Amino acid sequence: MTDQIDPAIQKATDEFRAKFKGVQAEIGKAIVGHDAIVRGVLTCLFTGGHALLEGVPGLGKTYLIRTMSEALSLKFSRVQFTPDLMPADILGTNIIVEDPDTGRRRFEFQKGPLFTQLCLADEINRATPKTQSALLEAMQEKTVTAGGQRYELEAPFFVMATQNPIEQEGTYPLPEAQLDRFFFKLVVNYSNRKELNTIVERTTTGHRAEIKPVMSGEEIVGAQRLVRRVVVAPHVQDYAIRLVLATHPQGEFATDQTNRYVRWGSSPRGAQTLVLAAKVEALLDGRYNVSFGDLAKVFLPAMRHRVLLNFEAQAEGIEPDTVLEDIVDKVPQKAEMAA
Repeated sequence: MTDQIDPAIQKATDEFRAKFKGVQAEIGKAIVGHDAIVRGVLTCLFTGGHALLEGVPGLGKTYLIRTMSEALSLKFSRVQFTPDLMPADILGTNIIVEDPDTGRRRFEFQKGPLFTQLCLADEINRATPKTQSALLEAMQEKTVTAGGQRYELEAPFFVMATQNPIEQEGTYPLPEAQLDRFFFKLVVNYSNRKELNTIVERTTTGHRAEIKPVMSGEEIVGAQRLVRRVVVAPHVQDYAIRLVLATHPQGEFATDQTNRYVRWGSSPRGAQTLVLAAKVEALLDGRYNVSFGDLAKVFLPAMRHRVLLNFEAQAEGIEPDTVLEDIVDKVPQKAEMAA
């Protein structure tokens, strides 16, 4: 297939792969393991989406994101979410300023930490739902409205949030509308024996990784445009749609586990996420067209936060990944197209 691609497109594809691997390599100087997490976060970045990282404290989620900001020439800000954090602490607020020449007073909007390009929302589920919802407009529309005035956020704009598992004390579950605006939900697990040994050596001997910037904001925006130009054949797109519809209980494509354990399935935003993420996988594999395998590979991180399980699933200890893996196994890749 690659020999039939326009040389300019092939060159852009090769450059994208090189830049992607370059950012991965810089992050790898500081982060031990978690290769799938790094790949997932970068996939969110190059599709214009946002990433949610979940894991118990101390697994390096915040350090990973801070390291990524050093590998990219982007404006960076961090917001530590706490129960007393208010929306104005994130978005900004109108303050009274006095003109030194005339003595007149006027309201002036003081921009908050959300006015950046790479925003780390640390421990987002420790804030109240009211404060969590302050991010909704920014994440979807890339704008902030305050005092009747609408402000555009600088592109690329990327929110990376971390959260502790819901069963931890002092946390508030994220509203479904908030969860749906995250492109991927990535679960950060414990490091293995070899990785933990390397982590201890690096962090107890004064080791400091020197991270060099690999990409600029303009290059990232260009990469985002390239991703959206990747071709998706009708029968491949139909597979993505059937995968998403299989998360809807009692639907035409629902599996037995979906009907038994799922209360609500994915929104159309889930189908958009699935296709965009698969396009990144295709580019990283040197292809300019999406395959069935690309869709299956990104199905879990794209869907695990968009599927709401019922009480029976919770009582039996069923996780969303269990239902989603069953869907990938049961939904056939090839099927007759709808009329």
